[in-house]
Order: sequence, then structure tokens, then C-alpha cells
Amino acid sequence: MPTIEVLTFINAPSARCFQLALSMDLHTISASQTQEQIIGGVRRGVLQLGDSVTFRARHFGVWQTLTSKVTAFEAPGYFCDEMQQGAFKRMRHEHHFQVQDAGTLMRDVFEFASPLGWLGQVVDALVLKRYLRKFLVARGRVVKHYAESGQWREVLAAQ
Repeated sequence: MPTIEVLTFINAPSARCFQLALSMDLHTISASQTQEQIIGGVRRGVLQLGDSVTFRARHFGVWQTLTSKVTAFEAPGYFCDEMQQGAFKRMRHEHHFQVQDAGTLMRDVFEFASPLGWLGQVVDALVLKRYLRKFLVARGRVVKHYAESGQWREVLAAQ
């Protein structure tokens, strides 16, 4: 199963980074390039253990729907969300936050598998792994920007 690991150093406290990564308001901002909308579950605020959210987004010109659930939660260092329904055969996204120097090392570990057996494995290797890494790196940049600037207050104040 393909695994993507993305490291983002953020010059901000881990608790702030953790909350921003769980923020549905910030998620909507960070996924705007795919026209992503939240169509079910928690639509605003910060996710908690057991919360589910359903997204609708355009990837490769095709509208996709995915429902994810927070399945592990250890504030402020770790949470995990896993696909409950969607196009993947399996999807698990771990979010790790480690205090480092004067900031936080945010580590995303994203595991996924496409359906369709060997054909899905080829698509994973040739297309999806690169595409999803780019998506995660862009999301990390948004979390970093908000955490390091005063803009985090705008997102988390609404909680």
C-alpha cells in the first residue's frame, strides 16, 4: 500500500498547529483548489474523536465524495482520520505534532490504496502518489501560514 510522508516545520506551538489541522474552517480554505465542500457531518469548528465529515471535491475533473472519521485522538500530539466511504479501497491519514526547537514539526503520514487490483496499483504508483503528495504539501503550507501569522485567530476564534 502506498504511503506518503510530508514534514512541515511550523514556527508555532504544537497545540495551535494541532487545532488548525482539525479545523474544518481551515480545511475548506486549504482545499479550495479542488472546489471542496463539506456536505455532511461536522461542517465548522474543530473535529473531535469520533467526528465524521463528508467532503465533495473535484479531482482530475471528476466529482468525488469521501467520508472520513477521526479514529484516534491524543491532543496535542496526534490524531488519525480514516475513510469510511469513498473512492479509495482504503485511506488512513495520521497527523503527528512534535515539539522541536521553538516550534512544531508536523508530520503527515498518508496511506491509501485504490480499488481495481493491479490496475489500481499502477494508477497509485504513476499518478495518485504524486498528486496526493502535492495536495498534502499545499495543505501543510496553509496550516503553516495560519499558525505563524495572526490569521490563526480568525479561524480558531469561530470555535
